[in-house]
Amino acid sequence: MKTESEGRAGLLYGIGAYGMWGLVPLFWPLLKPAGAVEILAHRMVWSLVFVGLALLALRRWSWIPDLMRSPRKLALITVAAAVISVNWGLYIWSVNAGKVVEASLGYFINPLVTIALGVLVLKERLRPAQWAAVGVGFAAVLVLAIGYGQPPWISLTLAFSFAIYGLVKKKLNLGGLESLAAETAVLFLPALGYLIWLGAQGDLAFGSEGAGHAALLASTGIVTAVPLVCFGAAAIRVPLSTLGLLQYLAPTFQFLLGVLYFHEAMPPERWAGFSLVWLALTLLTWDALRTARRSRAAMAEAVADAVASVEAAASASASASAEAPASAEAPAAHPGR
Repeated sequence: MKTESEGRAGLLYGIGAYGMWGLVPLFWPLLKPAGAVEILAHRMVWSLVFVGLALLALRRWSWIPDLMRSPRKLALITVAAAVISVNWGLYIWSVNAGKVVEASLGYFINPLVTIALGVLVLKERLRPAQWAAVGVGFAAVLVLAIGYGQPPWISLTLAFSFAIYGLVKKKLNLGGLESLAAETAVLFLPALGYLIWLGAQGDLAFGSEGAGHAALLASTGIVTAVPLVCFGAAAIRVPLSTLGLLQYLAPTFQFLLGVLYFHEAMPPERWAGFSLVWLALTLLTWDALRTARRSRAAMAEAVADAVASVEAAASASASASAEAPASAEAPAAHPGR
């Protein structure tokens, strides 16, 4: 019962995380007239404040000395901070520039880019269905490039930056809150310096548009951290295959918002490109589910074999123990021998 309740809680946490990430395009336009770079700087500064308070409340500081003693981890944190700042900044700009659909495409093709990086960087071997998905995804990018008249650079930059971020995080192996705290700590001084410079130039939106607008800018820390906390709670409660399926919720919500709420154009060539991307993701999902089923079946068979071996060994031991007293009593029954 506890496992089932934890699984349901994990599913709700996952839906909450990806749902919030999917609906966040509704939030960024509320921060205008602040520009994308100013919003990004506020996001960095207030995220550190919020996450710092959370870590203080949870008393989770033991990881800091180990991180400070590891130049390799510090370098990885710096790379992760730089890459995610590019991802965040471009995403905010694209939403406020009316390119929500193109931004959603970046997160749709992110799994394909992640697989490609696994092959190129980690030398992973792909299954035939994964190769097919990557090929279909490449064809989708070509179709969209022809339709746009140029490569969909927003989508590709978002996809590659987030894939690189995921690769760095895999090597870093640090918890969600801890990682966000470390990354925003790296970005804090440059971000704060930029905001101070904007204020000195008289171009800072914070405080000049009223208390409500200032509160919204400050809440970027909560908007950043809360989905990440929910994601971390989901990751320890549900299988990775379930998380893999839930990740498509965010770009799906973003796509629907772009088409239905922001009324962005969807010419035939864009529909064709998106259809190919969805076909590639369908192939990936089918392959992942099939592989997971085979893995569970193989594990169940291995467990059954192990149980059978233990039972056979126990039966043999019991038989040997039963025969031993008879052997021991034989000399006593014939004392003359």
